[in-house]
Amino acid sequence: MNASPDSTKASLDALIGRLSALHRKRIDLGLERMHRLLERLDHPERKLPPVIHVAGTNGKGSTVAYLRATLEAASLRVHAYTSPYLVRINECFRLGRLGGGVLVTDDELLAALEQVERVNAGEPATVFELKTAAAFLLFAQNPADAVLLEVGLGGRLDSTNVVDTPAACVITPVSMDHMDFLGSTLASIAAEKAAIIKRGVPVICAEQTGEAMAVIEAQARQMRAPLFAANESWHVNVEHGRLVYSDERGLMDLAAPRLFGRHQFDNAGLAIATLRAIATFKVNQAAFEAGIVGAEWPARMQRLTSGELLALGPQGSEIWLDGGHNADGGRVTAAALGDLEERVSRPLVVIAGMMANKDAKAFLANFAGLTRHIIAVPIPDTENAMPVDHLADAVRSLGMRVEIAPGVEAALRSLAKLACEVPPRILITGSLYLAGHVLGLNGTPPA
Repeated sequence: MNASPDSTKASLDALIGRLSALHRKRIDLGLERMHRLLERLDHPERKLPPVIHVAGTNGKGSTVAYLRATLEAASLRVHAYTSPYLVRINECFRLGRLGGGVLVTDDELLAALEQVERVNAGEPATVFELKTAAAFLLFAQNPADAVLLEVGLGGRLDSTNVVDTPAACVITPVSMDHMDFLGSTLASIAAEKAAIIKRGVPVICAEQTGEAMAVIEAQARQMRAPLFAANESWHVNVEHGRLVYSDERGLMDLAAPRLFGRHQFDNAGLAIATLRAIATFKVNQAAFEAGIVGAEWPARMQRLTSGELLALGPQGSEIWLDGGHNADGGRVTAAALGDLEERVSRPLVVIAGMMANKDAKAFLANFAGLTRHIIAVPIPDTENAMPVDHLADAVRSLGMRVEIAPGVEAALRSLAKLACEVPPRILITGSLYLAGHVLGLNGTPPA
């Protein structure tokens, strides 16, 4: 007799609780424990379909979404491992199927994690290491045509950096984030990201600052890896609202991405360049267009068009959700809001909650010219969330008005009481943890 869905979920939650207790740190970069786990699992990472490994600071998830949607439009089966999840851990594991991938079921994930738990035999390991091992196990056990592997943090010592011969290494824009783990300079952070580059494997790189690009170019030369860099090997432009991509093989005029913001044209271009650099996959223009138009990635300038929260805010208001949490992420989100303002002008209110290790002032400074109304909220049930009074201090230091609310729902209700001539545009932002909480509250978790 099969276990009920509720009992399986309870077993999965209990297992994750046990795994979380195996290491005193949530993050402990290093590959020794990962190699030990994979050896005991008979090296599933060596039994995978062609792997596209994606590192960078911002845009990794969106780039993976474009890669997956495009490959699926070309009738290929695509596994994808991404992090962090927003509402359910299952979101991290997508199994390739003809006609489109599916999130791993509770039963499948429970079986894989139980196998990892058995071979680990109670030794210290982080949850990310254990679930990465489970991803390799799942991907090796299920046939597919490609694996999309997103780096969790950094690159050099990230648990995903154990695949010796990927089909391609991709580096999205590099900026200042996770300085406590990756170093205090852009060059040191870029070096950590560029360390995923493997000997002779093509590297496809987004537009970077000069400092970061110099590091990536040097690593590619050292590894004799062909480098396909934005604005050198390939170009992406916006013309009449369409995405125009060009490289030495020609030009493609494609519809605009569904995901909103100018930066999404760049992320889509990076995905196109990646697939054109890999001889393994045959993708025609129709599949590229279908992938660019069809890609979905929750909590990246996502407009909430249904759900529980819409009824709480001012009638007729727009609610947008974005998980941006560093200075560069704030910059692209603010630019997207500027584009929205040019189309339809509305007063902007920002509801923000952040993690304690983020630079709140650098992130929120991007919105100083767009709004003077910030509401600081806590991130519930999240270790190391920034206290709201600290977040409020950061807002005040920018000369902006700030209120404090006990939560997102309370913030929306307080806005509904204001007399607004024009219903506002509301952005909820500052953390993927907050974004996941909001999608849960709204009753619209990723499917």
